[in-house]
Amino acid sequence: MAAQTASLKGKGLPEGGKARRVYLHLHEEIMRGIHAPGAVLPGEQKLAVTLDVSRVTVRRALDALESDGLIARRAGSGTTVCAPKVQPALAADFNTLMPQLVEMGQNTTARLLSFSYGVAPGGVATAMGLDPQARVQAAVRLRLVEGEPFSHLTTWVPEKIAENYTEAELATTPLFRLLERSGVKVDAAHQTVGATLASPDVADALGISIGAPLLTLDRVVKDEAGRGVEYLSALYRPDMFRLEMTLSRVGAGDGRHWEPVIEPARREAAE
Repeated sequence: MAAQTASLKGKGLPEGGKARRVYLHLHEEIMRGIHAPGAVLPGEQKLAVTLDVSRVTVRRALDALESDGLIARRAGSGTTVCAPKVQPALAADFNTLMPQLVEMGQNTTARLLSFSYGVAPGGVATAMGLDPQARVQAAVRLRLVEGEPFSHLTTWVPEKIAENYTEAELATTPLFRLLERSGVKVDAAHQTVGATLASPDVADALGISIGAPLLTLDRVVKDEAGRGVEYLSALYRPDMFRLEMTLSRVGAGDGRHWEPVIEPARREAAE
């Protein structure tokens, strides 16, 4: 586990496209250390001229940065940059992501936000190869590290499989373990990593600003018969979770290229 300095918390991005542009510009400069903790930002008028916006626009952006805890504004002393809060963070090797996520589930805590049964959403049913009217168990969980929420997980599991465990067990046991206990023989999975922006409900659950960037991971797990047994839609805070990959330069001549390095111990875990 490592620590990163970042802050996604706050009331949300400021209203107005120009105010958001100023907010993101200053936010990035603060996070990159261009404006170090303790430094005094230029005044509103100077920022307005430099960024070619009105003082009202600058003020909106500064209000949002202040709500994020990244600056402090005091009459007579200007706007001072604050040190971003150090958050606990997790890192995962992209090449062996699945077993690491399973291990992560064992070393972090979870909070069950919702639990229900119903017809699978169209996209989920298609990805899992289910009948359009197939019933699934849908669950939303919040995963925390050192009491700080870092991921928002939504899972769909076929009803016949989900009937083998209870709502209480799902709240305390990694889903992968519950599937194995239910007799599921997991054989393969396909996962996609991307990015998105936090919706109001997700932002509230993770304690971040509405519209804050999030890493996405969608995974479809199948059993030995090729049947879909789980669909996972995961959202991760990038200030607390990152993906890493070690590359090695291999080949010769024009065929020389980068290739992922899978450590022997982790290769065994993946198998």
